[in-house]
Amino acid sequence: MDVDALLLSRLQFAFTIAFHIIFPSFTIGLASYLTVLEGLWLGTRNEVFKTLYLFWLKIFAISFGMGVVTGVVLSYELGANWSVFSRVSAPVIGPLFAFEVLTAFFLEASFLGIMLFGWKKVGPGLHFTATVLVAVGTLISAFWIISANSWMQYPTGFSILPNGDLIATDWFKVVFSPSFPARFAHMTLAAYLTTALVIGAASAWRLLKAGDEAESRMSLRMAIGMFAIVAPLQLLVGDISGKSVEQLQPAKLAAIEAFWDTRTEQPFHIAAWPDRELAGNRWEISIPKLGSLITGGSADAEIRGLKSFEPRDRPPVAVVFWAFRVMVGLGIAMIVLGLWGAWLCWKSAPERSRPYLMAAVAMGPAGFVAVIAGWVVAEVGRQPWVIYGVLRTEDAASPLLAGQVSLSLLGFLIVYAIIFSVGVLYILRLIAEGPVAGSHELVDKDRAPGTPLAAMPEDPG
Repeated sequence: MDVDALLLSRLQFAFTIAFHIIFPSFTIGLASYLTVLEGLWLGTRNEVFKTLYLFWLKIFAISFGMGVVTGVVLSYELGANWSVFSRVSAPVIGPLFAFEVLTAFFLEASFLGIMLFGWKKVGPGLHFTATVLVAVGTLISAFWIISANSWMQYPTGFSILPNGDLIATDWFKVVFSPSFPARFAHMTLAAYLTTALVIGAASAWRLLKAGDEAESRMSLRMAIGMFAIVAPLQLLVGDISGKSVEQLQPAKLAAIEAFWDTRTEQPFHIAAWPDRELAGNRWEISIPKLGSLITGGSADAEIRGLKSFEPRDRPPVAVVFWAFRVMVGLGIAMIVLGLWGAWLCWKSAPERSRPYLMAAVAMGPAGFVAVIAGWVVAEVGRQPWVIYGVLRTEDAASPLLAGQVSLSLLGFLIVYAIIFSVGVLYILRLIAEGPVAGSHELVDKDRAPGTPLAAMPEDPG
């Protein structure tokens, strides 16, 4: 593969996986939210929870379908554009993907139909069980995908055969790579935050447009609770994950912080312009000693810089540096939104604060942006390795021509733009209609799951 084809293949995979990740990051959290809503309705018989459940169930179905379709493409792309990687790593990576299908996908596929279409046909206990199992399935799916990616980030429990292929020697070490626990927790919390931000934005939008709506008031307060609890927790988990990066992938850590020289008392660069050719930062706004304190736990901690690595082993610094700051900046904004909302809940009603409602609407897409920025940090920061320290990206690609890859990339751009536009516009239309209007299409207002038509009271009119 020539250089242009390699670059195009990397851009194509980056585009398709970034497009795909926004749907699982939403449906993982939304499935758990639906479980909470149905559980609250069964426990309290408050119609607000049932209305919210039926409303968000429709949006979950659309998002889940788009996630499946965009995910299938990735497996074909691995074989077409990255055949060397697929061949070399198949004995290790292949079973992890197979476990994801056999456990998560089969579980979701078995009970998704009951969850979506069984409200009028099965009892409340079975329907709630189906909702719980679908939510569990989304978390299991995340488990296996993060496990496979964590192994690529820091491979353990394998050996290299004479022909260069890899083989697993310890499956426990393969599944539970040292980077896995923190990364799995980080991604799960990111999914919950992403969902909460969308729900909070949708609720705030309805309250701004439709005034006092009980369902929107309830969902806004639930979203605020998630902001206030999960956003600070995510900051803590992110710090733990960052410290593991310093131990396992020091070149990535140096790129994240734009550290060029190995030294103690590393400054923390709030903003900078890293230059690989210069092997330094053209300009920077920094806080002295804070970089070593955050990364190493002490201002005297020695942190490796990028100059200690061969130039060909250094990640693209500027991309990683700024993607990380986008992610962290949005995370701080989420913490502020949660604390602000919690204060409003304590002092008064957040639904009556127009500035807060407008801020909640503006933050609606922030979770998706933060997730994509986080994946950029993880994947671009691993370069030039596709399997860290084992297989270089340039050696993992298929022998394709630039014209072939550019044609498929153009096709993906067009098709995905259509799919995304149609899907998002439909979801936005549902949100604009509101939870009350959106729930009536699925079930009669006064009818419980599994209640036969003959058991419904007669219309006195």
